[in-house]
Amino acid sequence: MYNTCNFIKSFTLVRITMSKIFTFLKGMAMGAADVVPGVSGGTIAFITGIYDTLLESIRRINPSLIRVIKQQGIKGAFEHINGTFLVLLFSGILTSIFTFARLITWMLHTHPIPLWSFFFGLIIVSVIHMFKQVEQWEITRFIAVAAGAFFAYGITVLHPLTMEPTLPNIVIAGAIAICAMILPGISGSFILLLLGMYGPVLAAAKSFDIVTLALFALGCLIGLLTFSHLLSWVLRHYRDIALTFLTGLMIGTLSKIWPWKEVLTWRTNSSGEQVPLLEQNLSPFNFEQVTGQPSLIVYAIIATIVGFGVVWGLEKFADKAE
Repeated sequence: MYNTCNFIKSFTLVRITMSKIFTFLKGMAMGAADVVPGVSGGTIAFITGIYDTLLESIRRINPSLIRVIKQQGIKGAFEHINGTFLVLLFSGILTSIFTFARLITWMLHTHPIPLWSFFFGLIIVSVIHMFKQVEQWEITRFIAVAAGAFFAYGITVLHPLTMEPTLPNIVIAGAIAICAMILPGISGSFILLLLGMYGPVLAAAKSFDIVTLALFALGCLIGLLTFSHLLSWVLRHYRDIALTFLTGLMIGTLSKIWPWKEVLTWRTNSSGEQVPLLEQNLSPFNFEQVTGQPSLIVYAIIATIVGFGVVWGLEKFADKAE
């Protein structure tokens, strides 16, 4: 009997520990996705099964939390907002951003086709995963998919702004970008790119610019606490329509992450570097003719398959964590 009790306690402890590790790793996956313009950490949250938990936990951070603190103390309030989950998840996100910022930047410059192919495959399978979550298909669901796709595509063809990285603008950019980051399909990094703030924020992450990062984090906190309440309410009351709209957002961004592009015009960013302004998608075969560069089709196919596999693995990962 004693040995049985010990076994149960040990098994429970291991299960809790593994759950915490899984949460941290899911945060790292979200952070890696958020670094790439065109890919959303919200997508990763959804396919790993933590999206609803994340929104509900953030939603509980509101003025009523003061009453909880008075009644149950700091520890009770921490448990009320699912604090352990939030700390582990955001620790994973931050760890990933600081760890992969240089790697992703390097790959975007040196191996763009395999990188974009990987995320293209990841998004396609994620769309299928999202569709499977819809309980009942009606005409309104199809309309929501179309609306989301057109909305997201419209964002991808907008011209980048020339927002200066002043202190107030950094806060504003953080508030706007975080809203996109928690939406499956809308990339917070891409929103920063449109605002002209992607370069300064990424540079701050690579150089550990504490002031810029603190202001950006403040903006993220403001946007997160505000937008999560609205999104959580919509998912609770109109879940299928919300899911199909969010899936449409993911479909609408596929043109942005198509691996083969021709740069039509360039712009000078805040660091004085020449970066693409307008691009058009090409077929792999036209890409070689137009740009004179290899299309790397084999590498692209392999990377796309890996993207498929990652989503499949994350789904199994989520099932095991549950």
